[in-house]
Amino acid sequence: MGKASRRKKDTQGKTTKVAPAPYVARPFEGLPGEPDWVAAYEILPAATAVLTLKAGAVPEGSPATVTLASVLPMARPALRRQDGEILIASQSGSSSSDPSRDLAQALLTALATEPGAPIPQLPRTTVETPRLQELIDTDAPFEITVHEGFDFWVDGRELTGEAAASLEQANGSVVPTSPIAGTPSTYWCRIGERTYIRHVLADDEDTATTALARLHAKGAAHLDDERRLLGAFRAGGLLVPVWEVPADSEPSEHEGAVADFAERYTSAAAATDELTAEERRARSGLLSRQVTLR
Repeated sequence: MGKASRRKKDTQGKTTKVAPAPYVARPFEGLPGEPDWVAAYEILPAATAVLTLKAGAVPEGSPATVTLASVLPMARPALRRQDGEILIASQSGSSSSDPSRDLAQALLTALATEPGAPIPQLPRTTVETPRLQELIDTDAPFEITVHEGFDFWVDGRELTGEAAASLEQANGSVVPTSPIAGTPSTYWCRIGERTYIRHVLADDEDTATTALARLHAKGAAHLDDERRLLGAFRAGGLLVPVWEVPADSEPSEHEGAVADFAERYTSAAAATDELTAEERRARSGLLSRQVTLR
């Protein structure tokens, strides 16, 4: 199999090339709660969400729902429990330029796997692999649950010995993370001795960068003097501003300030006038400090 394609036989038995999955700038666009999909794929250490499958789009006899999990044991892309329950991992790593297709591949592989059988790796994702948008009900809400650790791996079962030690080690590595109530797709996290807030903006990256530049030019991009904008990173085609906040602060202390920022941002994103010279400089500064995850 070549680097850029895989081969298969057509109905006449001839070998043909199958193109790789194409690059998609916003892989989760069209899914409900796109910013939280990006958060689950990029920044949430231990989180789950229930996905409702689309009738007729998956094999007959498939379960009605599956669980999206940020990470699964041994970094597996998916698992099917003995009782048939299916989990797919949002952070198992992409093999193509379209994470939506990679997750769809994990889902289809799990659906075809016997209950209890391991899923160590996935078939290669190609242009013929359906996208997640084709397999799940996009009218159903996407609701993220952030966990303190990975106890959801064992679904309430008691562990002993090496398995218990492994789970304890995984739980000990989790970055404390919590949603900020009142503002969607906004997460407080404590990394070492420093504490941050990360907010996944719902607009396309260009619109979000311009709006943030308008705010930054007039000093309105900070939450306040103690909670200042460090910059923003790109993830899944969206923009994620990051503020550093007092290290000993708790999530609930920032709800009002984050909500106020969200209002300022909405107004800035709706503006249509040309950028001023100062706003253009602010935009260039934001772009020069941006990084792309994955």
